[in-house]
This record gives sequence, C-alpha cells and structure tokens, in this order.
Amino acid sequence: MERKITFTEDEYYHLYNRGVEKRCIFMDKNDRLRFVRLLIAANSDQRFVFRDIEHKHLGEIPRGNPLVAIGAYVLMSNHFHILVKEIRDGGISAFMEKLQTGYASYFNRRHSRVGALFQGTFRAQHVDSDRFLKYLFSYIHLNPIKTIEPQWKEDGIKDRRRAWKFLKEYADSSFADYSGAKRDRSIILSPDAFPAYFSSHSDFTQHIDDWFDYRNILYDT
Repeated sequence: MERKITFTEDEYYHLYNRGVEKRCIFMDKNDRLRFVRLLIAANSDQRFVFRDIEHKHLGEIPRGNPLVAIGAYVLMSNHFHILVKEIRDGGISAFMEKLQTGYASYFNRRHSRVGALFQGTFRAQHVDSDRFLKYLFSYIHLNPIKTIEPQWKEDGIKDRRRAWKFLKEYADSSFADYSGAKRDRSIILSPDAFPAYFSSHSDFTQHIDDWFDYRNILYDT
C-alpha cells in the first residue's frame, strides 16, 4: 500500500506497527532485548551483522552516522511506537526497513514460524504541531498502563501509586530515561533533537501525571 505521507528532513514523525492479526510480537525478555538492540544497530548508515554485536554492551554497538533522532519509544506485547525526527534524506525508511526486517527474521527463526510478522508496512503520522509533538511524549509513555488497568481511559486510574510504580519499572520504554534513571538504554535517545519541553525530570513526571486526569483525550491506534 502506498504511503500517504512523504518524509522530510527536520520534521517529526510518530511511527508504529503491530503484529499481523494483532498477534504477540514480543514473547519474552529476549525478544524485547533484541528489538532494543536493533533500535541502536539499525539507526546507522553502517551495515551490521547481528551476531557480531549481540553480546556487546549497548554502548559498544557501533553507531556510525544516525539515520533518525529518537525522542521516545515503547514496546507493547503486540505493537510498538517510536517518535523520531528525520535527520537525513531517506533516514526513516532505511531505519525502519532494517529494524523490522532484522527483527522479523530473528523472531521467525527463534519461534519456528514463517510469513509476515508485522501488519503490512509501518504506519506513520506527521507531527505537524508543537502541541501534538508534546502530547505524543505522554501518549507513548502511558501506553503500558492499559496492561494493568485496561479501562483506565474510560474509568480513570483506580490506584495511582501502583500505576506510577508500574511505569517506572517498565523497562521497555523511554519513560525511565525521562524520569531520571541512569541506564545504558539511554543512548537510544537523542533528546537534544527535540524541543526542551521538560526542564527537569520532575517537569516530565508532572506532565505525565497531568494526563492521568485527561485520559479521555488519549487516542488508540
């Protein structure tokens, strides 16, 4: 299917995709770690062979020149979201091709399956306003809440303390990085390529907390 938008340098985009027939694409910790490693390895103009980097610390994975700047991401059981800025011509397409092809090849081999893993080509939204861009930092990072409170958008958060604890401990998103955690996954992000919406970690957490009270505005994909 032909894509409806054209990627342009210095513009922001919300990228996402889900498993074919909404199937689970992250079965366990090993699957999620492979995708995280690919967020680093695929974001480079250099070619790579995964077996050469799979045992390296994340900071030791060769970077080359990045194709995109990543502002936020989250991995859910059957889909993912990534907020990026196109920083070189063709960067998004090259990055996503390496990311999805590399992960699908690994997943099918490891789980003894054949055929398409993802629901067609990745989807993309052009982030055409400052308000929308700031909103996406909330939307992406709040995705995991539905794991523990499926109806939170309709009914509100039943246990706010539990929700905050869950988000802070959810390793497979950039929430921890913006909340002040020191971890090697922080190298995935290029926050300087995005507007400085949050002058401190507490500004970020307050921004997220505010959205708990405006849950019905958060859309689904």
